[in-house]
Amino acid sequence: MSKVIISCAVTGAVHTPTMSRYLPITPQEIAAQAIEAAGAGAAILHLHARDPRDGRPTPDPDVFMQFLPAIKEGTDAVVNITTGGGQGMSLEQRLAAALRASPELCSLNMGSMNFGMYPMLARYEKFQQDWERPYLESTRNWIFRNTFGDIESILETLGKGHGARFEFECYDVGHLYTLAHFLERKLVTPPLFVQSIFGILGGQGADTENLLHAKRIADRLFGAEYQWSVMASGRHQIPFTTMAALNGANVRVGLEDSLYAGKGKLATSNAEQVRLLRQILEALSLEIATPREARQILALKGADNVRF
Repeated sequence: MSKVIISCAVTGAVHTPTMSRYLPITPQEIAAQAIEAAGAGAAILHLHARDPRDGRPTPDPDVFMQFLPAIKEGTDAVVNITTGGGQGMSLEQRLAAALRASPELCSLNMGSMNFGMYPMLARYEKFQQDWERPYLESTRNWIFRNTFGDIESILETLGKGHGARFEFECYDVGHLYTLAHFLERKLVTPPLFVQSIFGILGGQGADTENLLHAKRIADRLFGAEYQWSVMASGRHQIPFTTMAALNGANVRVGLEDSLYAGKGKLATSNAEQVRLLRQILEALSLEIATPREARQILALKGADNVRF
């Protein structure tokens, strides 16, 4: 078994400010938590941006550029910029930050899907910001869009145009077959970094059978040409990623995916989740990959070739 790459998704576009006072919002908070998470053992930092005025997700590349240089200066961890963005963003908006920054790695959702966040409404009587309740409620009718044409465009502009590689986010087994389609067409090249995602309403559930099935299908489709990683939302985060690592996966944690570091205990930082999972994995005799090793494993272009 090779070394385990820990990714940390620092803020995302799912949780809202009311849900945790520890969710990083401002560029300074995002940079500080990202650097701390890297120091705790995260080799990859998966990044979204927030409007510092009210905490809503933003695709504004100017906001990204307020924290990307600070992160690069503070750590050698791999920067992974979202192309998924958040609800209501056009494809052009979702790509703007990555096109400006030309990172080593970008996320790439492998299909369109229902993406329901509205069940979280039942947990909170009041919200700090006016945008939070309608943002969550509107996901009853939100379809995250990534058509075959959208994916081709992202592969062309960021992959071929910038030398970026991708964290292929697969929310269901069908997304693995979509990735195999692009591999067959030679629009993507190995090693593929496949992120299997579990527990999002609209995607595959966080069940052991689904985890093992996803691995079986990925093994059959990609053989030795991929690196597998796993994330799970909410309460499933730590136990599910632990189980995945024991089955040969890399892992992802972070406040994008879960706000907790134990039952009923809010994580006080992204680094707390990274440390918690790292301690578990090392106790199981698994070795944690450094950023340098992650770059070698994933065949990345290197931090000297980004634009921030």
